Amino acid sequence: MYLSITIKMVVGLVTLLAVTRLLGKKELSQVTPFDFLYAVVLGGIVEETIYDNKVTPLQVAYSAVLWGGLIYIIEILAKKKNFFRSILKGSESIIVKDGKLNVGEMQKNHLEMEQLRTMLRQRGIFSMNEVKYAYLETNGGLSVMKYRKEDPVTPEMMGMDTEDIDPSILLIDEGEVVESGLKMVGKDGEWLKDSIKKAGYNDIKDIFCAEWSEKEGFYIVTYKK
Repeated sequence: MYLSITIKMVVGLVTLLAVTRLLGKKELSQVTPFDFLYAVVLGGIVEETIYDNKVTPLQVAYSAVLWGGLIYIIEILAKKKNFFRSILKGSESIIVKDGKLNVGEMQKNHLEMEQLRTMLRQRGIFSMNEVKYAYLETNGGLSVMKYRKEDPVTPEMMGMDTEDIDPSILLIDEGEVVESGLKMVGKDGEWLKDSIKKAGYNDIKDIFCAEWSEKEGFYIVTYKK
């Protein structure tokens, strides 16, 4: 009995991981209702069969593989055919167009005004007068385009010359050298040790994290003693 439960749980775990990979690298906020449904149903299949002695591990594997295969087919169809994509994934709704609120789309999506105002405030917008376009995405998120006059002033608008800065690279993480980071910057361990000493730190183990960029140099945080 215990062997059967173990095998079923392993099969379920492997299948859940496979389905997660099929859905792609999405943030939780990017998962559509259908994506969520896929995972919930698969989890239900595995859960219902783990402690059922009448269900064999082979049957669990078959059910999980069948469900995963169906998900894969649906994902392929959704990517290749707009017709399937609109049915399975849905399409965005234009809530605000050229500054005008679309009441029909609000009602269609069961979206209350206070809910919309809350979503706008979370994006730093506290007045509908600032909004030129607003799209309710398929994942429930809100994409907003403000009027240009409401945009923050940038150096480009002021005619200032600015120089782009590359992202910093993590070289030390919790007292350990990040080898992949050193490879990215084309440096080695000796360079890192010498650079740390020049910055006033003798032991890498004392450093909680250290970032480095070509333009800005090191950003170092040590453990508090």
